[in-house]
Amino acid sequence: MITRMSPVALVAVSLLLTGCGGGAVAATDHTSAAPAPASTPPASPSSAISAEAAPRQLPGVGPKTLARIPAGTEQVVLVTGRGANSSVSALALYERTDDGWQQTASWAAHNALRGWSDHHMAGDLRSPIGVYSLTDAGGLLKDPGTKLSYDQGSGFVSPGTGFEGEPLAGSFDYVVAINYNRQPGTSPLDWTRPLGASRGGGIWIHVDHGGPTHGCVSIAEDHMKELLRTLDPARHPVVVMGDAASLSH
Repeated sequence: MITRMSPVALVAVSLLLTGCGGGAVAATDHTSAAPAPASTPPASPSSAISAEAAPRQLPGVGPKTLARIPAGTEQVVLVTGRGANSSVSALALYERTDDGWQQTASWAAHNALRGWSDHHMAGDLRSPIGVYSLTDAGGLLKDPGTKLSYDQGSGFVSPGTGFEGEPLAGSFDYVVAINYNRQPGTSPLDWTRPLGASRGGGIWIHVDHGGPTHGCVSIAEDHMKELLRTLDPARHPVVVMGDAASLSH
């Protein structure tokens, strides 16, 4: 695990003031993931389960979406939206075993106010559909014990109120950066946008504030800490995210 101090440059703070996903993007044809090994690494003995207990495929995920998951991936965060225009979703954790995918947790979640998009643009208030690697984390609070690179600092602030009048304070106490239109291996606060600023950025998994987000996915604080402790870069984790109909393709 690598611990870095957060940058407190004004440009980073200005990004956070725009709210989660002040312009995140997603294109389902572009999977932001580190190069995967040619073959899938064997599952660890502790994760092995019987064939009857493990689905061979991720539930609700169709062949086109499955094909975007790198062969070396052994951990999947599956975020399934209730509908194309809904801000309500569910997040489930899956581990790859010798017999298939095993679910290890499932939690309620929020996504963007206007639902989902397969061509996210800055300010569209939709979460990007796609498959994206997860390599970097951070937050206002100290590292809860993650194996991901973790950037703690005062830049992780979210002032004001959400779309339903709920306070946003604490939303960025813990975050996992979703590698959509960002440079993997950098702080979640990094401003680099490989696809350009118009395609948005700053798409994270973060602490839920009780309402829709600007583009991120949010879950309860205890679940965020569990997620951070579970994700292991050696297992090449990715997030598979979108509304149920889109993921079924």
